[in-house]
Amino acid sequence: MFRSSSILIAYLAFISCALCPAQAPAPTPPMGWNSWDAYGLTIGEADYRANTTILAGIRQYGWQYSVIDEGWYMQDPFAGTLEARKYLWNENGILIPDPARFPSTANNAGFKPLADWVHAQGLKFGIHIVRGIPRQVVAQNLPIAGSSFHAVDAADQQSPCPWDQGNWGVADNAAGQAYYDSMLKLYADWGLDYIKVDCISDHPYRPTEIRQIAEAIHKTGRPIVLSLSPGPTQLDNAAEIAKYAQMWRITDDHWDGWTFPRRPPSEYPFGLRDEFDRIAQWAPYVKPGNWPDPDMLPEGYLGPHPGKDQPRQSSYTHDEQRTEFTLWAISRSPLILGANLTKLDDFTRSLVTNKEVTDLNQQAVDSRPGLLLKAQSGEQPFIQRYWYASTDGLDPKQYIAIFNLADHTTSSNLPWGFFYLADKPHALYDVWNQQHIPRAKTLHVVVPAHGCALFRVE
Repeated sequence: MFRSSSILIAYLAFISCALCPAQAPAPTPPMGWNSWDAYGLTIGEADYRANTTILAGIRQYGWQYSVIDEGWYMQDPFAGTLEARKYLWNENGILIPDPARFPSTANNAGFKPLADWVHAQGLKFGIHIVRGIPRQVVAQNLPIAGSSFHAVDAADQQSPCPWDQGNWGVADNAAGQAYYDSMLKLYADWGLDYIKVDCISDHPYRPTEIRQIAEAIHKTGRPIVLSLSPGPTQLDNAAEIAKYAQMWRITDDHWDGWTFPRRPPSEYPFGLRDEFDRIAQWAPYVKPGNWPDPDMLPEGYLGPHPGKDQPRQSSYTHDEQRTEFTLWAISRSPLILGANLTKLDDFTRSLVTNKEVTDLNQQAVDSRPGLLLKAQSGEQPFIQRYWYASTDGLDPKQYIAIFNLADHTTSSNLPWGFFYLADKPHALYDVWNQQHIPRAKTLHVVVPAHGCALFRVE
């Protein structure tokens, strides 16, 4: 018999913890780096280690995940056809890395040695896959590990990815679940912390495969972040997708342009100007463990083999780059860098190492778009966007941001109510320019074209 209530409480807590699954991943927006914007399909181990080493050097600002995007299982990612790229898989049809490109994976080691090295840097390891099962694995009808099923049993040949002909879909049956179970078990054994699954959250939306992958992750007992791509995920699916994933794309691929020509119904590529309304639409669905994802940050140097177009310094102006980083940060969006970190310029470094801004992204508990103000007479309406965020704890803070969508500088006197602040004089601290702003009855702000201002309320 327990002699005190405190002992009983401790015992019950121990039993409860023992029965709980692994700690839920992504209590704050994931922050990290992904290889796609700089390397496309082509990254190898030397370049991955070089970028990860630099990421480890700025991890004190919150950067955590180092992710190898699509193509790590291809022997020749530069080849023009799918067949010539030559996928690699194991005896059970699970994709494995090419040891010529990733030498530490030789002798059937898989990514475990590389993941162990990433963990030793104080970071977490991630990879990308396209949902489904390789078509050649189905043609060979390979056995599925840990089951009596074979690849043909798991394949849904009516649901290929429409823009990637490498895989068939996975069927919503026991064999399909067994295939994903075997995949995630292998990858978890490697030390996986993050998996980006493509061709699953829109065109087409595959809720059965999302559920299967989430269930397979749960069975591993490892807290692996599930990131779904591409978008636009539909708002009607928000509640369902939030049950299974920690991140899901709310746009098609986002690249380094203020705007791009539209070819409906496609959103590709998705420009920065359009992100304001899209992020605002998804703001009510942001919460710990659920982070609507407006895609990676195509800032800094994008090369040597970017996933779109030729190698280049980001096409953004400095004002646009700061606007993008600020919008993602204050809206509690995932911060996933796309730059080649080995060629990080001073301006981009100044953004990603501003601890107050990255802390805002990680510590905000309330974040929402501000009220819209129509422009002055003679100007187009809604040329500005506003955002409010607050933190809690022992030292709670409030932040406001003003974004100028116009092609010219704007000057405004804004009421505090636009930012949900009391109608009284407020003093501010200009976060980017590191200046104190005296107390005033309204906010007077001058913002350059496509630029922003970020203030902490004092």
